[in-house]
Amino acid sequence: MGAAARIKPKRLAEKLRQIRLTLGLSQTDLLKRLGFADVIAYHRISNYELGTGEPPLPVLLAYAKLAGISTDVLIDDELDLPDKLPSRAQSAGVRRKSPARSKRR
Repeated sequence: MGAAARIKPKRLAEKLRQIRLTLGLSQTDLLKRLGFADVIAYHRISNYELGTGEPPLPVLLAYAKLAGISTDVLIDDELDLPDKLPSRAQSAGVRRKSPARSKRR
């Protein structure tokens, strides 16, 4: 028997790409800003953004610090990134306005 697949955030790849693009960074520049240029190959950033790879926790933390957000914002699919990055004060995210949520009320 194989192990069950690990539960992954569905929007993580989208958020990681949005951070890089909003900050106007290439994948190589992003790695330098994250502080992992000597540890991670730049093509890994592409894997993270396509959802074919998932960054290690220290890399997620570095993304959050670079963007000025809480790691919760990256992980929680119900939270959107703030409109402006990097956020001045550490942002707790913006509650996502989901059609499914509004129908429950």
